Amino acid sequence: MKDLAKEFENKSINYDKLIKYGFIKQKNHYFFEKRILNHFKVWVDISKDQQVSKIFDLDMDEEYILVDVCEKVGSFSGKVREEYNAILEDIIKKCTSTSIFKSNQAKQVMEYIRETYQDEAEYLWKKFPENAIWRHSENKKWYGLIMTISKQKLGYQEEEPIEILVLKYPKEKISTIVDNKKIFLGYHMNKEHWITIPLDGRMAIKEIYQFIQISYKTDF
Repeated sequence: MKDLAKEFENKSINYDKLIKYGFIKQKNHYFFEKRILNHFKVWVDISKDQQVSKIFDLDMDEEYILVDVCEKVGSFSGKVREEYNAILEDIIKKCTSTSIFKSNQAKQVMEYIRETYQDEAEYLWKKFPENAIWRHSENKKWYGLIMTISKQKLGYQEEEPIEILVLKYPKEKISTIVDNKKIFLGYHMNKEHWITIPLDGRMAIKEIYQFIQISYKTDF
């Protein structure tokens, strides 16, 4: 069995695209099978917790372990490996997107928005690859930004980077929730309509989801 964790590193999996690609969902796992070179079958298992694959020798009815041997085994084994790797690369190319953000909460936010609203983060600025936005599918207005900034820009002395989520919030209520600890005024946006939430664990993720819901419904 091949652990694909390295191949999926810094990648965000689009589960709808997995289904379109040919994966079959069973509970929380997505399975894919494809026959290659007449006598072999590629098997892939993708879930939130792991991404693994195997290749089976159909004639021998067992896993073909030579495909994962680093040393050159022979021209035939090399051909099997080439076909096998090409399938894995194609899956990653067509069913994932680059995930720039590193924190657990940033990844959870992106997954939550994808599953709840079917919206993908848009990377609009080549000069700022660590900035992305979400756009409402109906009115096309932004309802969220995710960014990497220096902590100093939130008023701290540290220069280390921090990932933040910038969301819409009802104007008349912003002053009641901003505490400059868990919630700050909107960074890089109109401070009368937007708030900033650091994605470093100081706010529970379920609470962050509630603020995303509010932002999605807030129209101005």
